[in-house]
Amino acid sequence: MSNVKITLLAGGVGGAKAALGLALGNYKQGLKVIGNIGDDQAFHGLWISPDIDTLIYTLSGKINRQQGWGLEGDDQKVLKGLSDLGVDTWMQLGDMDFATHIYRTERRRLGHRSQVIAQDIAIANGVNVPIILPTDDTIQTKLKAGKEWLCFQDYFVRLRCQPIIDEIHYRDSEKAKATPESLNAIREADIVLLAPSNPLLSIGAILSIDEIRSQLIKTISPVVAISPLIGGEAIKGPAVRLMESLGYRADVVGIANYYQGLVDVLVIDPVDAQFASEIEALGIRVHIQNIWMRTDNEKRSVMNSVIDECLNVELMRAS
Repeated sequence: MSNVKITLLAGGVGGAKAALGLALGNYKQGLKVIGNIGDDQAFHGLWISPDIDTLIYTLSGKINRQQGWGLEGDDQKVLKGLSDLGVDTWMQLGDMDFATHIYRTERRRLGHRSQVIAQDIAIANGVNVPIILPTDDTIQTKLKAGKEWLCFQDYFVRLRCQPIIDEIHYRDSEKAKATPESLNAIREADIVLLAPSNPLLSIGAILSIDEIRSQLIKTISPVVAISPLIGGEAIKGPAVRLMESLGYRADVVGIANYYQGLVDVLVIDPVDAQFASEIEALGIRVHIQNIWMRTDNEKRSVMNSVIDECLNVELMRAS
């Protein structure tokens, strides 16, 4: 097992796939994961952190694989009880999932650091990969549709990604201080990876914290992004619709444009090989390989291959 230090910036499902691939492969020993908290929101008086929980549930093997979120075999009796009482229950939460949210909310009420709470939840679920929050402060991804500003979960779950989005804002990120754990994880990494998560939502929320973006720019280690788009289609989620509505090309060149100045390498699927020269013209190296990660074997194989390439090729930061 290699001791190469890898720091993964990850959102929900796409990030969890990459994290699991690394955890199952040759590079688990030096792995740390910085997760997205921009999707966090309060429901039923509880603080919900969907992407962090998806990372933890996936790495613990407890994830509901059919859904891609929540716990396998969980019930929704609490949710039914709330519904019977006339409460709006569009945010689907399982009973054991509620236990996580109750625990997190009580610890927050007691004034404990969000970073410590997240790591304690991970340990309680048998996860020994460090789960790191980008900040202990609260930031929220807000999406403007017409004159209305929506929280991410309202857009994604309640409205099923239907509104056309005109603007994205990471509320309070300008005031947020990065956790020392996140800055150290980037500073000490041999390789920094941006998972194939939605760049505008998941990764964008992490990068909206000035100290994290600055640390990424300063790092001398290679920064490598894996495209969340294959053949102009999102592996999962609303990335294509959002990129189009916000003026980005909805393909791997659009991904490269978004990450220009931050990443040294973009990993793309062979189906997008024709765009390699356009990406390299932006000062970003291209690595072409299969990036589909449907099974655990594919996740392990893809992530092993990405890291192997980073170690085998001398990578220079784009000037």
